Amino acid sequence: MSEELVNSGDPAYEAKVLMISVAARMAGMHPQTLRQYDRLGLVQAGRASGGGRRYSVRDVVLLREVQRLSQDDGINLAGVKRIIGLERLLEEAQQRVARLEAELDAAYRRIAELESLGGFPRGDLVPTNRTSTALVVWRPRRTER
Repeated sequence: MSEELVNSGDPAYEAKVLMISVAARMAGMHPQTLRQYDRLGLVQAGRASGGGRRYSVRDVVLLREVQRLSQDDGINLAGVKRIIGLERLLEEAQQRVARLEAELDAAYRRIAELESLGGFPRGDLVPTNRTSTALVVWRPRRTER
């Protein structure tokens, strides 16, 4: 199983099923090196019922990246850990942006749907002017008693 053969959207990509010896071999490193990376928090093993470490294909891909950064680019492990952390933050931010863009698209579709009905039937969404796509929420003033 290689990163080219397993899609990151596939649930098997995240499954912690690989024994340390298999994961280390797939990543091209000694099992003791993998244990050290685990202790440093570069990867996080799952645990089998007997207590043995288990890794996923995602972990193997990450271990290959750790090896590349440390060996090919000469970055120390503290730097590698920081880079990986920042890459995780970036990935989470990109996923959030994608979700927000989808929500925004849905809102624009809803606005277009309301406009096609001849206005805003609820009466609380009011265009600011005819040339703008901006909307304001209209709330009537409360009368003082």
